[in-house]
Amino acid sequence: MIDTVVVAPGESSASVQAGVSWPAIVAGAVVACALTLVLLAFGTGLGLSMVSPWARSGVSATTFKIGTGLYLIVIAMIASSLGGYLAGRLRSGWTGVRGDEVYFRDTAHGFVAWALASVLGAAVLASPASSLIGGTAAGATQGAVSAAQSSGPMDGYVDTLLRTDPAASGAANNQSDARGEVVRLFTRSFRGGGDLKAPDREYAAKVVAARTGLSQADADKRVNEVVTQVKADADAARKATAAAAFWLTASLLLGAFCASLAATEGGGLRDGTWKLRRS
Repeated sequence: MIDTVVVAPGESSASVQAGVSWPAIVAGAVVACALTLVLLAFGTGLGLSMVSPWARSGVSATTFKIGTGLYLIVIAMIASSLGGYLAGRLRSGWTGVRGDEVYFRDTAHGFVAWALASVLGAAVLASPASSLIGGTAAGATQGAVSAAQSSGPMDGYVDTLLRTDPAASGAANNQSDARGEVVRLFTRSFRGGGDLKAPDREYAAKVVAARTGLSQADADKRVNEVVTQVKADADAARKATAAAAFWLTASLLLGAFCASLAATEGGGLRDGTWKLRRS
């Protein structure tokens, strides 16, 4: 006995076709990452990773941050649009699928291509992007990071335990040891937004007085000025990091939108339905 199965037109082809064309998505993501790298290098060549060291020369720090953030958004829009367009244009054709479903799939292809490019970019392009958007904040935190890496977690406690009076020890006190101890003291105190405690501040002033020959009052004043400068630099670095995170978030969101929209255009041009979608 032979059973006869009747299949509606287009039903079999729609059922066996995959809804996601991974080769097209991967191709779009790789192109988006490559174009992002090219535009980052181009921006660095234009001087967007540095500010002029001379006073009243070049752009200000605020203008530099805004210009760099806007350029990062432009990079995301251009690279994501091209990657999404290729993901939509190169995807496999679907037969027997409704127009609104095709539109959704094209949008999804662009979004997934953007997501894959973002993941690849986080692993491959993290260093160039950080250099581009965080150039001004690097100088403020480089010294503290280096000092933190060169000291162990117990060095500060041992320094406090073995602390002597700098004025009493005089020339017998090793200057390199005193400098290293003060570096560790400042690193431990200001790590995580802390402050220099009163006993540590008094000891630092004594070390400054013994090393420089200043009076105790002048040494206290110098310590207070340096502490104020450290706190100001740390606050500036925090604000720069927050601004960089804001611009990065804005660029990612706009990149997702551009990739999704460009993929619908690429898919519509491939199927010859783009004008119909717009109307």
